[in-house]
Amino acid sequence: MAPVLGYWKIRGLAQPIRLLLSYKEVEFEDKLYECGDAPEYDRSSWTEVKHSFGLDFPNLPYYIDEDVKLSQSNTIMRYLARKHGLTAKAGDDELRQDTMLDVIGDMRQGFARLCYNPLFNRMKEGYLKELPKRLTELSQYLGSRNWFTGSNINFVDFLVYELLDIHLILEPECLNELKNLQEYKIRFEEQPTIKKYMASDKFMKGPLNNKSAKFGNA
Repeated sequence: MAPVLGYWKIRGLAQPIRLLLSYKEVEFEDKLYECGDAPEYDRSSWTEVKHSFGLDFPNLPYYIDEDVKLSQSNTIMRYLARKHGLTAKAGDDELRQDTMLDVIGDMRQGFARLCYNPLFNRMKEGYLKELPKRLTELSQYLGSRNWFTGSNINFVDFLVYELLDIHLILEPECLNELKNLQEYKIRFEEQPTIKKYMASDKFMKGPLNNKSAKFGNA
């Protein structure tokens, strides 16, 4: 029986998981739950069934792989990384992996706070003013490496890729001065199984966020 990945009918926190599974050519069911329209944004498609899967902490995303039942996006990523050999082995690479997991988590939360803020249009200017600094830090940390932990692709690269991609949707010129991040993004997209997935009808181009968001909700 194929594993099941459950999440809202958006990219959100599940997109890096989808990318990783597709990179490793894991056949899985992409179970999508849809949020209702404004003003209620009804979530009963999920809340009415959330306690029926045997999850210790019912939440989205969840991942069910036979007897393994997980929620929390980073827990799922770590599980899949260990299972499919996408973790750092030891030493500096492992420290870089742990660092990037937290850095990307912070940036992802900041992006979400902006997108779901009722004052999005007012907050966007300040966010974009700070963005070059954050992206430059990523660029400097990557340096001349192919991947963020070294020469081998790591599960954090799937998180980084999605972070870069959603920011390019927000501000298409945000990587213009950061050649190594441009090359990194192309390198990721040119991985044969990723390229195949992105060309398929299984790949979700949007929406980025749920219907209550002020940006990326369509």
